[in-house]
Amino acid sequence: MNLTGKLLIAMPGMGDERFDHTVVFLCSHTEDGAMGLIINKTAPEVQLSDLLRQLDITAEPASQGELPVRFGGPVETQRGFVLHTPDYEASLNSLHVSPEFSMTATLDILEDIAVGQGPEKVLMMLGYAGWGPEQLESEIAQNGWLTAEADAGLVFDMDDGGKWGAALQTLGVDPLGLSSEAGHA
Repeated sequence: MNLTGKLLIAMPGMGDERFDHTVVFLCSHTEDGAMGLIINKTAPEVQLSDLLRQLDITAEPASQGELPVRFGGPVETQRGFVLHTPDYEASLNSLHVSPEFSMTATLDILEDIAVGQGPEKVLMMLGYAGWGPEQLESEIAQNGWLTAEADAGLVFDMDDGGKWGAALQTLGVDPLGLSSEAGHA
């Protein structure tokens, strides 16, 4: 099963607090492993304008420089990733994940965002989540994750605090009905 372009929804009690109540957008899923970006965990007190200053990129006042930066995952936390709408074609280095989503990890997208020429919708992340061969499949089999279709409205427009519950509701799951305790019949 290829889960590229899908959402992973962390189940309560999965055992890794870094992923507690997270929603992960999977950018790539192959037999070699998987790579995704957490879309609902804001990095503490970091704005895109801070990153642009650190990289000596001058932003126009009307740019998207005050966007929050998210914690994309525990791997390479100093590396930036931008999940965005596919209307941004300036970079040959963009990964077109699905008809609604692309991901770019090069400086040119930040330079374009700074001058108002970036994609229509963006989520900026530091770090990513990664899994080795069969690791994600094992975690799903152990009920660590649910999978759902990725919806651009949920990913880009919804408040981070509501994404986990909303993602569960797309599957007909009431977040209040979930328990972190496993049951046995």
